Amino acid sequence: MESLQSHRVEMISIAVALVAIGAGTAFYFYITKKPKGCLDPENFKEYELVKRTDLSHNVAKFKFALPTPDSVLGLPIGQHMSCRGKDSVGEEVVKPYTPTTLDSDIGYFELVIKMYPQGRMSHHFREMHEGDYMAVKGPKGRFKYQPNQVRAFGMIAGGTGITPMFQVTRAILENPDDKTNIHLIYANVTYEDILLKEEIDNLATTFS
Repeated sequence: MESLQSHRVEMISIAVALVAIGAGTAFYFYITKKPKGCLDPENFKEYELVKRTDLSHNVAKFKFALPTPDSVLGLPIGQHMSCRGKDSVGEEVVKPYTPTTLDSDIGYFELVIKMYPQGRMSHHFREMHEGDYMAVKGPKGRFKYQPNQVRAFGMIAGGTGITPMFQVTRAILENPDDKTNIHLIYANVTYEDILLKEEIDNLATTFS
């Protein structure tokens, strides 16, 4: 009898251990599995503009909602996406843009756009209002950044060319395991033309 009870206790202990291991494994895969991105490289998908913030007379920040609050865009660092719209005469226009958000920004993505007087895609963004939809396709591009890919990055940007640089810079600085050094030269015609100035200053202050 005593041997039978001992055997039962042993079997219960093994069962409990297996359950604990199974639960731990499931939790590990849950927290480490990267969620599937929303972008489609072959087909345009539409996303709703939920907030437009005018930063100057010709620059605005556009915030687009993803399908669910837990969705991620799924854009690899260093790549961009194609946005589709219509110009002033109603003809279709497709142009590449780089979001200022990363996949750590869940449920939405943002574009900071400078709208030029004669720009065909600029016209589309200028006419956009909250509740409108933007057709997007991606990812696009050959470069895909990996942490610690190089010892240092030297970046030179002008005007709206800051957005892909900002994307990579933010990804590096927000990853404590990435030891890459960053050197950025950013040129503009006037002080007022500096895009993402507050965001760049915040990065410099936070991670200096």
